[in-house]
Amino acid sequence: MKQFLEKHKTFAFFAAGILGGVVSLTAYSVIFPSQSLGIEQKQNASAQLARYASLNSVPAFDFTGVSEIANPAVVHIKTTVGAATSGSAESPQRGMPMDPFEFFQGPGFRFDNPGPRQASGSGVILSEDGYVVTNNHVIEGATKIEVVLNDKRTYMAELLGADKNTDLALLRIPEKDLPFLKLGNSDDVKVGHWVVAVGNPFNLNSTVTLGIVSAMGRNIDIIRSKGNKYAIENFIQTDAAINPGNSGGALVNVAGELIGINTAIASETGSYAGYGFAIPVNLMKKVVNDIMKYGKVQRALLGVSIQEITQNLADEQGLADLKGVFVADITDGGAAAKAGIKKGDVILKVAGVEVNTSSRLQEEVGKYRPGDKVVFTVRRKSSTMEIAATLLNAEGDAKLETAAVGESDSYEGMKLSTITREEKLALGVKSGVKVSSVDKGVFRSAGIPESFVITHVNNEPVYSPKGLVTLLKSLSGAITIEGFTKEKIERVFAVKLPKPSEERK
Repeated sequence: MKQFLEKHKTFAFFAAGILGGVVSLTAYSVIFPSQSLGIEQKQNASAQLARYASLNSVPAFDFTGVSEIANPAVVHIKTTVGAATSGSAESPQRGMPMDPFEFFQGPGFRFDNPGPRQASGSGVILSEDGYVVTNNHVIEGATKIEVVLNDKRTYMAELLGADKNTDLALLRIPEKDLPFLKLGNSDDVKVGHWVVAVGNPFNLNSTVTLGIVSAMGRNIDIIRSKGNKYAIENFIQTDAAINPGNSGGALVNVAGELIGINTAIASETGSYAGYGFAIPVNLMKKVVNDIMKYGKVQRALLGVSIQEITQNLADEQGLADLKGVFVADITDGGAAAKAGIKKGDVILKVAGVEVNTSSRLQEEVGKYRPGDKVVFTVRRKSSTMEIAATLLNAEGDAKLETAAVGESDSYEGMKLSTITREEKLALGVKSGVKVSSVDKGVFRSAGIPESFVITHVNNEPVYSPKGLVTLLKSLSGAITIEGFTKEKIERVFAVKLPKPSEERK
């Protein structure tokens, strides 16, 4: 009996691991059933797609139909970033294009007075039940995210997830029967195609500009320059006018379909200079679906260092032509190494899609998840072969991971949750966050009870658990917390927060 148990111990551990993963993913789907559907499934289930049929009768070079479809589905996003400290944004070096992420304040902008900062951008409604995509840099660090629809209705948005490596974020607002943009296919986009950009530049709501696709596969190194090691940049370049406030807005084709999320501009002044850049919608689909299904982006890696093939590199390496992407190095234990891809190989295709730039290769691999088996067409010296590689995550695993529920909804022993509309009405408040539990820490020491609804911190209203945590992390020293007990008694607590260096790791 003992020998039997020893013999099957490894199998038992393996089976337990698989069972645990299945239970985790199933539990996430049960807790968040709406997020378990992909964005394409949600769109196909809607009757609203019939409105696109009207575009077939619109004369050539008349973009009124496109505008009528796109405008209602593009929103104005207003954010509040709390507790700013005095300082200045980095200014671009002389002769360099302005940092596209200085959209909101302009180069060299100074925050002379500590306090909440206001910023604005754009977003795109993806489904009739309130899913909205925008840029990560539009909402990063925000304690309050306000979404204003084209018809002026206003909602406080919940941040479902964000990805710095693609500069995308997914929000949700509590509304139904919303207009949304049908997803197009960015792989079909070609240089010279007409496109329409929709957004809120300079706080001018529902602004539509027209242009063409002026280039594909642009890598301007703006996301990676912010310290994002696994950044993916394969932008659609357009000459449609894009200005501060357009970030997160829609780039739409003549069929009224979303083909990109406007993200950056290249300009020495910070305003339109003929070059705008949008994230391809096919990459956005994958990021959004990951956040909806798993709560976080499932990033797959091939495990190679790559180089663009120039004439000099082709001559040095004895390459037959300039097609493909050169494999400069291989990561030990990575997906490429395990599959048999070698240093010096040239990757020509990813799952049948030709790749001739590093950015296109990164985008194509970025569309997959860890554990996916992908066929790479590789040229080695004079031979061409197909190699199937199972992609891995950054930790070298092929498994998918779900975000821990509520992992960003607690701070210093205090766990937080969203209050319902009924609870708001009962207390007579427009916003607030409920204290689910209080363990050892500064909040318990201050006497804050369980089920306490926090409405204000330092006289500033709070709107969501994530926003409150972000705000609290930006503060230190003595603060005031206002709200209501479960008996509807209004209370004010004084709390002394630790300095950043004193926070628990």
